[in-house]
Amino acid sequence: MSTTTEPIARNGVDVPNLFATINAVRNQPELAQFRFRATNRWLVGTHSRTTIEQFSGAGGEHAHIKEYTYDADHPAVLVGQDQGPTPVEFLLHALGACLMSGVANIASARGVTLTAVEAKIEGDIDLQGILGISKNVRNGYRQMRVTFRIEGDASPETLTKIVAQSRARSAVFDVLSNGVDVDVTVVPAS
Repeated sequence: MSTTTEPIARNGVDVPNLFATINAVRNQPELAQFRFRATNRWLVGTHSRTTIEQFSGAGGEHAHIKEYTYDADHPAVLVGQDQGPTPVEFLLHALGACLMSGVANIASARGVTLTAVEAKIEGDIDLQGILGISKNVRNGYRQMRVTFRIEGDASPETLTKIVAQSRARSAVFDVLSNGVDVDVTVVPAS
């Protein structure tokens, strides 16, 4: 006679809820359709502010527990007032945060307790493209690098596999490495 134990919360991840969500989506794939929304407003110069509050998914409309706001700007060396990170720095944040959430979820699902995880994210960009100086230089990053330091109660090989699975499942990594269709529309002010 064998016994099975229910997964428990680990690394701050509610493992039973994680598996319940996976099973619910497996049984009702339409629940996986989400639309995230953000509104960005120009303030002055290169300074803008994004608000994020509501999204749809899992069959309905949802609101975060509060409205989140993020300022973006350019540093003085790039003609801004340095009132926030640059938009391309937010890409570094998005990539690191997406990979990190995957690491936490995957480790927890595998029964691995994490003790420390850090990701350093860098991106190399040549501003000649953005500034219109060269048509041969792309506007965005030419390369991004993520370096993980991860510790937990598993072998280094297992921890490396957790990071690899996070990369394989990361929405932000997918968008950055495979591209996405972006439609830009202008609606006249009324």
